[in-house]
Amino acid sequence: MIKQDEHTPQGLTVVSVDARNLEHELLPVAAMIDAKQPVVVLLTHYDDLLRTQHTLDYDLLSELMGVRIGLAENREQILSEPLLFHPVKIDDLEGFVRGALQETLVHAPHDTGHTIMHRVDKVLTNRWVGFPILIIVLYLVFEFTFAVGAYPQEWISDGIDLLCLWLDAVLPACWLTSLLVDGVVRGVGAVLSFVPNIIILFFCLCVMEDTGYMARASFLMDKIMHLVGLHGRSFIPMLMGFGCNVPAIMAARDIDNVRDRTLTMLMIPFMSCSARIPVYMLFVSAFFPGHKALMMIAMYAIGVVLSILFAMLMKHTPWFRQPKRDYVSELPEYKHLDWHETSRHIWDRVWDYLQKIGTVILWASIVIWALTYFPTRSLDLEHSYLAMIGQWTEPLMRPLGFDWKMSVCLLTGLPAKEAIVSTMGILYHGDAALSAFTPLTAFTFMLFVLLYFPCIATIATLRREAGHQWAWFTVVHSLLLAWFLSFVVYQLGTLLL
Repeated sequence: MIKQDEHTPQGLTVVSVDARNLEHELLPVAAMIDAKQPVVVLLTHYDDLLRTQHTLDYDLLSELMGVRIGLAENREQILSEPLLFHPVKIDDLEGFVRGALQETLVHAPHDTGHTIMHRVDKVLTNRWVGFPILIIVLYLVFEFTFAVGAYPQEWISDGIDLLCLWLDAVLPACWLTSLLVDGVVRGVGAVLSFVPNIIILFFCLCVMEDTGYMARASFLMDKIMHLVGLHGRSFIPMLMGFGCNVPAIMAARDIDNVRDRTLTMLMIPFMSCSARIPVYMLFVSAFFPGHKALMMIAMYAIGVVLSILFAMLMKHTPWFRQPKRDYVSELPEYKHLDWHETSRHIWDRVWDYLQKIGTVILWASIVIWALTYFPTRSLDLEHSYLAMIGQWTEPLMRPLGFDWKMSVCLLTGLPAKEAIVSTMGILYHGDAALSAFTPLTAFTFMLFVLLYFPCIATIATLRREAGHQWAWFTVVHSLLLAWFLSFVVYQLGTLLL
């Protein structure tokens, strides 16, 4: 019930909320918060709530929702206190209320009145049980991706090899044939063979998103995000970053606080986007065949952990230091899958990926072939322009265990990380499969790919959304961090293994 009388400060709305029916009666409050209308909430029938052995931390609820909440009998005291009002952008009113109560309302041990959804959420968002469940879900997703995707991946790889043999047999030996076979077909084909795995992974992630489970994962991360002064709303763009960093950075626009918004954008490049997945899959399959899913989870987890440590460090700098505030992570209703909608989401992501293969990866493969073919007009790698570039950078990368070919692969990954795989398809053709690598250098290489320079499109988006100074900051710190951590891992691994 909304009350307004002569004792109420001008412009302030006082709302009486029945503590026995919080989820329903807090909805109008959420609507007023979303409309940036100052409001104070007075809880009635609170003793009745306690008699049912339910408990409510209304002080925490007050902080989460950003409005003053107290008991109705303390009305005068509450209205005399400074106004607490931090309006936020709310995408889902019911999810906002449900998320706030999930953190503050403790149900009685014997209570069976709340819905099955609440009981499921109590498990999936539990700080002790929820994380193991999330890890198991991700493990099953990656196992499924590798197990099912291995067959079409092998068929595509075999088909590409047969196509190359056929083209070599029917076309004359000249530079144009080399361009077509060694540059286009092998370069693009190396990336194209991973498309089945990408489709399967996107399918699993879209199902998790469309059913509402990803929102629960965000809720779990909310507690951790609070440690760095952020909240679950910041984790949503980070989750999107697992698909592509560019739209993820753009999605961070919804965060009202400019410091939180900028810091969230700076954390997103730590997320393993789909462009890195072919690199991971290539090395994981070759060097860690018995632990594919665990290694994939490890790469994702390393990125998330480092992003949080990065944010904790940045929060102590003058640019991002600010008073700590709590926020609500929205918990939307669980949904039945709309297969038409889910299929559209999957196709949109796959189509973007295929477009990149047909444009950026294709041109990168042609450039790499040209640098490999000239000036000797043959695939004489040791005397090619590419070798000259690689040998120039090799002294810097040698402490990481990388030779000139590995260094060149990393350079070609600057426009798009998938180009690393296409470059390997060109450089290592004819050699034993990735013979220059060991499990240690393979892991170090994956770590470097995770951390170094985001793609050019990501940097351009970051420059547009956060400013050129933060774009350059990301370029510099990502290169330094990638080199330093890769150096530590390789040198320690060399000593211990």
